[in-house]
Amino acid sequence: MSQDLRDFVSTTCELLALGEPTHLEPAFGWIRNELFGQLADHGFRSIALEIDRVAALAVNDFVQGGAGTLDAVMTEGFSSGFGELLANRQLIAWMREYNENRPEAERLAFHGFDAEMENTSAPSPRSYLEYARDYLGFDPGDDLARLAGEDERWSRAEAILDPAMSVGDTAGAERLRTLADDMLTSLHARAPELIAATSRAEWSRARTHLTAGLGLLRYHKQSAQRIDESARISRLLATRDALMAQNLLDIRSIEAPRGPTLAFAHNLHLQRNPSSMRMADLDLGWFSAGAIVGSLLDERYTVVLSSLGSSDTLGLREPAADTYEAMLQGRITGWGLTAAGAVTATTATPVRTRTDTTPQQGYFPLDQASLDAADAILHVSDGPTAVRPFRP
Repeated sequence: MSQDLRDFVSTTCELLALGEPTHLEPAFGWIRNELFGQLADHGFRSIALEIDRVAALAVNDFVQGGAGTLDAVMTEGFSSGFGELLANRQLIAWMREYNENRPEAERLAFHGFDAEMENTSAPSPRSYLEYARDYLGFDPGDDLARLAGEDERWSRAEAILDPAMSVGDTAGAERLRTLADDMLTSLHARAPELIAATSRAEWSRARTHLTAGLGLLRYHKQSAQRIDESARISRLLATRDALMAQNLLDIRSIEAPRGPTLAFAHNLHLQRNPSSMRMADLDLGWFSAGAIVGSLLDERYTVVLSSLGSSDTLGLREPAADTYEAMLQGRITGWGLTAAGAVTATTATPVRTRTDTTPQQGYFPLDQASLDAADAILHVSDGPTAVRPFRP
């Protein structure tokens, strides 16, 4: 990052969001690592990635000096295969090294703010609810495992793709939602007692599990709705991003006394303007986590969206003519970077490219609405490729 951080990160910023236009270009992970290293010198004390929040608890335990191995946490603590990315591995190794011999207030914390909710699958909420039940010593009057049934009933693709095959609107799921709500009430009502008996961290851990379980129940409930398919999938996407936003706000509540947070995810999850995509013959639209959080945090939320130069090396589609990337390629002219004069362009070079990927997977060039709502743009241009170590 060649630009002074103060050019686009104000003193009021509590949550700095760095987006990427695709998960396929590793350059964005390397840039994120270097940026976080600089931010740590400016008082940032936490980072949140687009991975499952519950699984990421094990990663934070590791970076705080807990038992285990780097190999184990990269496998068990990262969802969506993101533990295989070298930039993520080096980030976790560096965070653990950084935290050694530092007081707790100065240590860096790691969070996930996503859940395992995809358009084709979502797990059973059973294990998350059982964790909360055991922490509370709660007697639900019903066997949670019996109500949930086999985990495969929830996780199979049909449970999301076909409303008729969904478990989300069954009597058992309805009862689980009621019990989860009762446990959440009990968790808060008994907070003084529970925190005194365990710790604030353990209480928060139970709340994280319960939040994930409730989020999955809501997601599966939505998957069962027999409505227009565009509306159904849009609501699934909205449900996921609403949980992402809730998780980011929870993380900020936890981290507020220690310092600001860097969040890293796809542009579609972090942009302030409404998100949209076309999938098959469906036109989908929803409010992203960034739109939700930005409306609640105002100037305390800063978002830097990223764009990618020629996508030939990744096998991605050519950007449409009405996108920022097309303008940079000289295919259109006269595009304004922002309506409010708030966008700053920064250019970097890809450090490595991937060719073992499915064309067009997850690649979304920036449109004018996204630019207008961003605080800065990070553009990764074409250039020589190389693998480089992380040295903030």
